[in-house]
Amino acid sequence: MGTLLSVNVGLPKDVPWQGRTVRTGAWKAPVSGRRMVRRLNVEGDGQGDLAGHGGEIRAVLVYQMESYRYWRRELGRDDLAFGAFGENFTVDGLPDDEVCIGDRYRIGEAEFEVTQPRVTCYRVGLRLGEPTMAALLVAHHRPGFYLRVLTEGHVGAGDEISLVSRGPGALSVADTDALLYLPGRDPAKLRTALDIPALSPGWQRSFRELAGAGEPADRPGWPGFRPLRVLGIVPESADVSSVSFGTTDGTPLPAARPGQYLSVRLTTGEAGGEVRSYSLSSAYSAPSASAAPSAGGYRISVKHEPHGRVSGYIHSGLRVGDLVDVAAPRGTFVLQDGTGPVVLASAGIGVTPVLAMLHRLAATRDPRPLWWLHTARDRAHHSFAAEARDLLARLPDAHQHVYYTAESPRPGEDHVSRGRPTAASLAALGIPADADAYLCGPTAFMDDLGALLTGNGLRPERIHTERFSALAALNPGVTATAAVRPHQPAGPPGTGPLVTFARSGITTRWSDGRGSLLDLAEACDVPTRWSCRTGVCHTCVTPLVTGDVVYTTPPLEPPEPGTVLVCCSAPAAEVVLDL
Repeated sequence: MGTLLSVNVGLPKDVPWQGRTVRTGAWKAPVSGRRMVRRLNVEGDGQGDLAGHGGEIRAVLVYQMESYRYWRRELGRDDLAFGAFGENFTVDGLPDDEVCIGDRYRIGEAEFEVTQPRVTCYRVGLRLGEPTMAALLVAHHRPGFYLRVLTEGHVGAGDEISLVSRGPGALSVADTDALLYLPGRDPAKLRTALDIPALSPGWQRSFRELAGAGEPADRPGWPGFRPLRVLGIVPESADVSSVSFGTTDGTPLPAARPGQYLSVRLTTGEAGGEVRSYSLSSAYSAPSASAAPSAGGYRISVKHEPHGRVSGYIHSGLRVGDLVDVAAPRGTFVLQDGTGPVVLASAGIGVTPVLAMLHRLAATRDPRPLWWLHTARDRAHHSFAAEARDLLARLPDAHQHVYYTAESPRPGEDHVSRGRPTAASLAALGIPADADAYLCGPTAFMDDLGALLTGNGLRPERIHTERFSALAALNPGVTATAAVRPHQPAGPPGTGPLVTFARSGITTRWSDGRGSLLDLAEACDVPTRWSCRTGVCHTCVTPLVTGDVVYTTPPLEPPEPGTVLVCCSAPAAEVVLDL
């Protein structure tokens, strides 16, 4: 069937890269003699990023001698020694288009099961000095694959590789890799993949998402920005005001999903317009804060931040009747259909998206048990207290608890506590373990409350969060540094199109010296999310609020309309990105 040619190991080390430090175990080298293979890895081996490599499902990486010969010819290189592709086992045989997910093999004393293709990661390109290598492995159908260790034992170069059993579905590694990363997916193969128990949970999750992708309701109601008229401005608390919008001709706006947000562009006295994103606190047809929800108009609620130009303008400069450029509702932090219990929890201005969810539940008199939890400084800063109370009264099984961090409850307020949520106070509320929880507020609040809810029995996958401002960065393997507030890039200003990172509040001009929009975002310390950096994995996919881009490196599969892969694109005109 095949032969084990080399066993390669290497411990993680720090490697300099683009002014940063990457912790990686990609540098593997052959070892002599026999090595013990245990559940998590080969003796003497390690992985630098356990979120993407290593662990029980990805204990051993395999690459083939035939692929080495192929890349030596394709790349014109004669320096590719065993271990160069980061693999633990270099083998003769076992090609990616013949080995199937779920196949079981015996090598020496150990037995293994194929779990998934190689993760498309920039570090293989870093190791080889070929930045596009992650894309090349996919495009040329030569990814390599991971093994799970079923039986621990010693292995060594020269061991015969024998097939123990064939995986169900007979879906090859190459076909599985293409199914995730390449266009033209075969629905039958997608269904087959979901029925293979050995396939790693991460790949199963990705395939489930692909199987349910493309719902029209998830797409923006219109491209770019359109002018909407300010219908009303209503103070909600000491530092929060609501702004309602409608069309210029009185026609209804497309329905928004509860929990989504709007991006608005305002001229505040600075050159050009500034873009900010605000959660919808309701979708309704009149400017009154007590209006019933409908598809007629939108309402955002904005906290006046100290020294905030845009929030200050909204509170002091915006007037009823003004026209404001608004992008269609977006966002995936939305209330899901279901019949089980629901927890809506917020702190401060984080109340806005969960209030929209409460509007939806109250409008339909949803029978699901509901727990409404909110934390505010005091009554003067408790936005929507009366509105939420009225909405809760319409529901047949609603419970609420309010926490004031700087004010005590009044006599008879058994639903108010001083302080913040605790394990004991949450346990006393009787929140069931099968509830779906939606959390919005400062990061520390969501982290702490999420941990408390998990400690009370809720599964982590049932806890949904919406974070203010930019999304949390995802930069695999890069050594963490102190967080820096997004800023203008260093050096001379660019002369190209304007690029706006809406969540981070940064607008800057493009410079042709930048390799990609991702490079520009990193120069501004805008939090970014990426893995392959070559247009394969779609980790960097970002909603394109307005504008157009060109791809400097064509992606293997274009992203969905209205989105862009920032790792391999540049602006063709002024763009606004949801970053």
